[in-house]
Amino acid sequence: MGPAYSRRCKVVAGADGRCFPRSQLITTHHPGSRVLAHPAAFALRVLKSFRANQGLLLAGAVAYYALLSIVPLLILVVIALSHVVDQGELLQTVQRYLEWLVPGQSNAIVAELASFLAHRDVLGWVLFASMLFFSSLAFTVLENAMSVIFFHRVVARRRHFIVSALIPYCYILSLGVGLLIVTLMAGSLQAMGEQQVEFLRQTWSLGGVSGLLLYLLGLAGEIFVLTSVYLVMPVGRPSLSHALLGAVAAALLWEISRHALVWYFSTLSQIGTVYGSLTTAIAVLLSLELAATLLLLGAQVISEYERWGGQPLSLASKREPD
Repeated sequence: MGPAYSRRCKVVAGADGRCFPRSQLITTHHPGSRVLAHPAAFALRVLKSFRANQGLLLAGAVAYYALLSIVPLLILVVIALSHVVDQGELLQTVQRYLEWLVPGQSNAIVAELASFLAHRDVLGWVLFASMLFFSSLAFTVLENAMSVIFFHRVVARRRHFIVSALIPYCYILSLGVGLLIVTLMAGSLQAMGEQQVEFLRQTWSLGGVSGLLLYLLGLAGEIFVLTSVYLVMPVGRPSLSHALLGAVAAALLWEISRHALVWYFSTLSQIGTVYGSLTTAIAVLLSLELAATLLLLGAQVISEYERWGGQPLSLASKREPD
C-alpha cells in the first residue's frame, strides 16, 4: 500500500504512522509501472537483496527443519483424515502431490508413511505431542526467515509471541482441510477419466482431460498455498495482489526447477553411488533446499515490490544491499 499524505503536517505518513518529509519519498509512480519499465533492474535488485539477506542460508535452515517436519506432519494429517476418507485413496493423493514437492522421492516417503499407519496403535500421547512439535518446526523457522526478508515491516510493528506460537498449528489444521478437499476432488476427476464420450460415431476417452484437470488442480493448490504463506507468515497485513505476485513467480520457477530435478535424478545423477543408503534423505533435502530458496525468493520479490511502492527512504535505506 502506498503512503498517506497528511494535510496538516504536509508530510508523508509511513506504514507505522510516523511522518516523513516528502523529499524522503523514493518514488511517486506506481511500483508496477516501474517494474514493467525496468524489469532487469528490478530482478537485479531482488537478487542483490536476497544475497544481502543471506537467502541461501535461510533456505538451508528452512529445508533442514522441513525435512524433520514432513513425515510427522503427514502422519498426523493422514491419521486424522483416514477416519473420513479411504486410507488408500488418501495415500494415493499424498503421493501424487508429494511428487510436486520432492520429485522422484514420493514413493519412499509414502512407503514409510504407510508402514507407520499399519502400526498406528503404538501412537501414544507422548509420541503424538513430539510429532506435533516437530511438525511445527518448519513453520516457525519459515516465519523467522520471513522476518529477515520483510525487515521494513518489522521496523514498524512486531507480532505477539502467542500469535507466532499458534500460527504453525493453524497451518497444520488448514493443510489437513486442504488435503481432504483435494482428495475428494482428485477422486472425482479420476472417476471422470475412466468415462468415455461418443460423438459423430467416434469414442473419445476423458483420460487426457482428467489428467490436465489434475495438473491444474495441483498448480492452483500450489499457488494458493504460496499465497497464504506470503499473507500470513510475514509481519503485517500485505496486499493480496502482492502476495499473489510472489506466489505466481515462485510457482513458475518451481515448475521449471522440479522438471529439471526429475530429469537430473533420472539421467545424470550419481547420488545413489555416492550416498548409498542415505540417498533418499539427501535427495529430499536437496529438493527442499531448492523449494525453500524459491519460496524465499518469491518473498523477496514482494518485499522489493513494496519498497519500490513509495516507502520512505529513512526506512527503505536502513538495510540496502551492499
